[in-house]
Amino acid sequence: MGKTVLLAYLASHSRESGWVAANVTSRPGMLEDIIERATDAADELVSSAPSVRITSINVPVLFGATWEYRDPESGNWRTRMNRLLDRLQERGIGLLITIDEIDPSLDELIDFASTYQHFVRENRRVALFMAGLPASVSALPSDKSASFLRRAAQHQLGRIDDADVRAAFLETVEDAGKAIDEGALAEAVRATDGFAYMMQFVGFRMWAEARGRSRIEPEDARRGAARAREDFISGVVRKTCQELSEGDLAFLGAMLPDGEGPSSVADAASRMGKTANYARVYRSRLMEQGVITTAARGLVRFDMSLLREFLLEE
Repeated sequence: MGKTVLLAYLASHSRESGWVAANVTSRPGMLEDIIERATDAADELVSSAPSVRITSINVPVLFGATWEYRDPESGNWRTRMNRLLDRLQERGIGLLITIDEIDPSLDELIDFASTYQHFVRENRRVALFMAGLPASVSALPSDKSASFLRRAAQHQLGRIDDADVRAAFLETVEDAGKAIDEGALAEAVRATDGFAYMMQFVGFRMWAEARGRSRIEPEDARRGAARAREDFISGVVRKTCQELSEGDLAFLGAMLPDGEGPSSVADAASRMGKTANYARVYRSRLMEQGVITTAARGLVRFDMSLLREFLLEE
């Protein structure tokens, strides 16, 4: 579960529909990686599992021995991509591009976004999915060169329902040849708190505790959950706090007296000794970063219970 797994699922589904997918991460070299991954995926589609839509192809490799668009001297990135898309479209194949961990400060990502809109205007058979942390997703369309992305549909993954967490734990454990006690399963679900990342930590840790045995017991889940909590605080919560401004932390501190919440933005402003308008600026910043979430009009709550616990301990 999580955004990276979702992107992988979408790429797999696109292949079943006769498309190819280029799956990349937002980092230097991303543009070249898109071309490399797309051509490799196209060759694999044709050589290993040709579909009805492309049965007219009778060569083992789609692009033969001349990889002209792989040659950086044969045109700029858009020109080379156009050649690739032309060859794909001749055979009724579309291209899905997935970009994970988007970084709005990466020049190549901005270049990609400004070029992608031309593919759309030219009626190319392309589709795009991007995923990242809430603050990164919010920041990217604000660049004037990437304003085209403001028309893209945005989806917040949010919390995972307890029933889905339970089903995923149970299926994963049983598929791997183990059994899990009902009490252990309940403990694992409770410790996950609806977070995909925490689910990975809890699953890994309780499995490690039960190593060598065929059944995961409640004590395995309790010990695993405790270690997963340490992992999450170290890898997520502490890093999140380090990236927050003093004003952000002051707003969060003003929410602490309300326990598990929700907290009134007006009350938080009063505790900070600031105006409601001042507090609303930090409410918006923290919501964009995925730290707090709206509970009702004028009310917010911590999105991560472990973040609240961490601030209380500090």
